[in-house]
Amino acid sequence: MTLALERYGLASRRASLQVIRTYSTSFGLASRLLGGRVRRDVVAVYALVRLADEVVDGAATDAGLEAPGCRAVLDALEAETLAAMGSGYSTNPIVQSFAEVACRVGVTPALVVPFFASMRADLDVRVHTAESFRAYVYGSAEVVGLMCLRCFLADDARRGVGRPTPSQVRRLEAGARALGAAFQKVNFLRDLGDDSRTLGRHYFPGVDPERLDAATRDRLLADVRRDLATARGVVPLLTAGSRAGVLATHALFAELARRLGRTDPAAIVAGRVRVPDAVKVALTARAVLEARLAGGRR
Repeated sequence: MTLALERYGLASRRASLQVIRTYSTSFGLASRLLGGRVRRDVVAVYALVRLADEVVDGAATDAGLEAPGCRAVLDALEAETLAAMGSGYSTNPIVQSFAEVACRVGVTPALVVPFFASMRADLDVRVHTAESFRAYVYGSAEVVGLMCLRCFLADDARRGVGRPTPSQVRRLEAGARALGAAFQKVNFLRDLGDDSRTLGRHYFPGVDPERLDAATRDRLLADVRRDLATARGVVPLLTAGSRAGVLATHALFAELARRLGRTDPAAIVAGRVRVPDAVKVALTARAVLEARLAGGRR
């Protein structure tokens, strides 16, 4: 690598880290528990995710772009990302950082294209069917889990840790997808009222936010808990470099799900349930201790 490209790569990684520090306290806290290289890689993945999300849910619309303008920007971002994955260079530092990681860890267009398809769905789909919901969750969350898993496995290989068997890889992939799905579904429930009133989106098929009752809340959370249990079951297959970060993230969203389960449905729709920062710190500390005591791949 030339000095110029190395310097640009460093600047790009710093830009990605700044995005995460600005937008995500929960992810920022958990990501600090990952090993040095894998932490930088996962930050690059999430920074691109955040960049795309701002096109459909944040800065782009606040700047006055209507849906066609947002779609054009999103299409251009996808094209630039795919091109950078092929060439190794982008003028966008966030894309550059992601592309460097994608090429090194094995993230392919097969994971990137579904992600952008789900982002585009936020511009077009207002009420989801069961089929479109599954596709949306896969593209917006499950593939992100798979990208992070690629980062974990590449870091294991770099450190000389034995590669998991094909059967273990399949279990890890199922766990990564389940964890991503759980995160997304918890966020949907937490943001149910705002998504409906402000954005005009109804993610859960057949669920009317204005008529949310305890039975529906509990049914949605039961699905989340099944995903969390699947993800939790593969933690012993993770190595020390990623185990604490995954456990901390799992714990934070499990706690959010628990709090949603104790919140009156009307209050869920009216406000935004959150986990206090002090509780986040305590859960993170507990995850670190559990990771140190856990068995599994080293």
